Amino acid sequence: MFKEFFDKLRNGLEKTKSNLTGRITDMLSRAVTIDEELYDELEEILITADIGVETTVYIIDRLKEKIKEDKIKDPNLLNDCLKKIIIDILGEEENSIVPKQIPEIILVIGVNGVGKTTSIGKICYKLKDRGYKVIMAAADTFRAAAIDQLEVWSERAGVEIIKHQEGSDPAAVVFDAIQASKARKADVLICDTAGRLHNKKNLMKELEKINRVIEREYKEAFKQIFLVLDATTGQNAVQQAKQFTEVCPVDGIILTKLDGTAKGGIVISIKHSLNIPVKLIGVGEGIDDLQEFKSRDFVEALF
Repeated sequence: MFKEFFDKLRNGLEKTKSNLTGRITDMLSRAVTIDEELYDELEEILITADIGVETTVYIIDRLKEKIKEDKIKDPNLLNDCLKKIIIDILGEEENSIVPKQIPEIILVIGVNGVGKTTSIGKICYKLKDRGYKVIMAAADTFRAAAIDQLEVWSERAGVEIIKHQEGSDPAAVVFDAIQASKARKADVLICDTAGRLHNKKNLMKELEKINRVIEREYKEAFKQIFLVLDATTGQNAVQQAKQFTEVCPVDGIILTKLDGTAKGGIVISIKHSLNIPVKLIGVGEGIDDLQEFKSRDFVEALF
């Protein structure tokens, strides 16, 4: 089972691997000494893999310290140093979507087009497969077809959906979903929400209203907010995450479409810049291709 997951992860990271670690290995095989020219080339590789300027500078500084401390002279030993530094940034924590306590309510936020609805469907499938009773709430009532799309996923995942008409009050949908969750003794309630980041004021008001409903009606539930980001947008995803954290607290990131991009370095950038854990990563189109993020596996698959 682990080998199957690891192979899927490694295959999903193929584009990032050739853009990042493939180029680093190639550079180090040609290097004779560890000098400023080598650091400059390494910096360029890290930035083009979308690790970001701030995180790249941090990695290079840490690398220089490590080389000095360990008196490293052979450029080929730099790969292992880099691996350790990246694992330090990402942390050793193994993320899991297993509920921390029951009942749990998860609000899923993110702009349109990042794979929010698909991610919700795949999370529901994962949880149901593990024996949890899950209900989903279609509280993104503004986007045309968002409710229909979620309904298709509720059928695929085999979980119940609570929905209203398009254009309804999202907080009213969440209210009804909470009552249904209590009545049916659901373990997890997952709520889709609208992603209108271009109008932060409206989004903030909407989320505040939803939060008030949860606080009043479902105090006993453990609450988490997950932000969905599209890995193919690179550093734009980091900017999006910064903007969303101004609107509400974010407990974890779901990073989609990692298999379709050479910009997988974004995972490192997000953790270093925002200190928000990446909870799940999308490494394929299949219903079970949304994987729980384990930093050590991620780094091993990259290197």
